[in-house]
Amino acid sequence: MTSAVRVAEDPAGADAPPPSRRILGVRLDVTSYADATARIVGWARAGESRAVSAITVHTVMEARADPSARDDLETADLVTPDGMPLVWGLRLLGAREATRVYGPDLTLAVCGEAARRGVPIGLYGGTPVVRERLAERLRARFPGLAIAYAWSPPFRELSEEEDRVAMAAIEASGARVLFVGLGSPKQDRWAAAHRGRLPAVMVAVGAAFDFLSGAKRQAPRWMMPLGLEWAFRLASEPRRLWRRYLVHNPRFVALFARQVLHARREERWDSGRVAGSA
Repeated sequence: MTSAVRVAEDPAGADAPPPSRRILGVRLDVTSYADATARIVGWARAGESRAVSAITVHTVMEARADPSARDDLETADLVTPDGMPLVWGLRLLGAREATRVYGPDLTLAVCGEAARRGVPIGLYGGTPVVRERLAERLRARFPGLAIAYAWSPPFRELSEEEDRVAMAAIEASGARVLFVGLGSPKQDRWAAAHRGRLPAVMVAVGAAFDFLSGAKRQAPRWMMPLGLEWAFRLASEPRRLWRRYLVHNPRFVALFARQVLHARREERWDSGRVAGSA
């Protein structure tokens, strides 16, 4: 993100949910960096427990296959389109004003506003090295930013006692925005499970920890509006990501095309019935 996000002091309609559409049964909200940042920081300042997810095509496909993952997103307070294919999908479904809200850029926008408003943040996820580098870079970029909590949980499910201790530490730290980087769908499930249990806004931001720490390279900016990041990431990590992009992406295109065609047929049918009864 090349410029600061302008956030209204008291954004109109911040308490009302944003408009949304469903792509393959998964809810996506029509928002923007300014709107999402205002909502997150507003909730944080009020000490509310909320869940936010920035999701990709991969997340949608996982949620389509797993009803519990879909339910996790359904209970989220805000679900943003992290990739351009989802933005194009929203526009095809009638949300012409839809824009991308990419996890790493949303992280920077929220951190900038949190620093300005004196809202403490926390970091939950990543390896210790990645998390420490991320914290260093965020402090350097936003000198007034308070990072009240930071922890890299083990790459396994926590026991009930471990989870209880972690929740107590987060609450005691005073962090009001907690960035969660556990990978999808684990991070979305974690945020959903802890919504209502922590006085913080949990923001699941995907690969933001790796990208913003410098552990992994982001695609060049010119690729992003063209929806070509998948090609860059596939070339960077072919063994890990080949199934995600070479299997899930074509299936997503085919399934979504069928959804759009079905919706168009229903529209024509409804229009014909209205015209016939006139």
